Amino acid sequence: MDLRQTIFEVIDMRSFSNLWFWIALAVMWSTASHWVLGVPWDLITRARRKGGPAERDVALLVQVYVNRILHVAEVSGLVMTVLICFVLTALAILGFAYGVEFAQAMFLLAFPMTVVWILSLRSARIIRRDEPEGAALYRRLQMHRMTVQLVGVASIFVTTMWGMFQNFSIGVLGG
Repeated sequence: MDLRQTIFEVIDMRSFSNLWFWIALAVMWSTASHWVLGVPWDLITRARRKGGPAERDVALLVQVYVNRILHVAEVSGLVMTVLICFVLTALAILGFAYGVEFAQAMFLLAFPMTVVWILSLRSARIIRRDEPEGAALYRRLQMHRMTVQLVGVASIFVTTMWGMFQNFSIGVLGG
């Protein structure tokens, strides 16, 4: 028996039965929920409660990240849209039409994050248009965070259900 075969027998390389996939999913959604348009949630909470320097920091960071998000969208939005659509379509076809479990797992990670990117772009446009300050800005950031969390909960639920289905069907059907 060679080393490669031993490694593949010891470590299950299927995505949905691999602990690292589930850790990556949890870290991805934890990070997406914590960084609201590039601003850490704890800083937003501190600014809302205490004001002062934290409030100025939030306003500055929001301005920087809104400008950055909108610049990226304006400069390379069309190319990014085409590439993201191509990659998501390829992953969906490979994963769900051809049964490649790795492609299924990557699609279930990438598609919801694409939704989060679209939500971030929408929030950035609203913030630039309305130029909210203080409580209105915190309310907008909180609404964005709650929407991202809802997408995350739905994504985790769908991914968990699909992963359990895959693991049960592989276990019952024998591979």
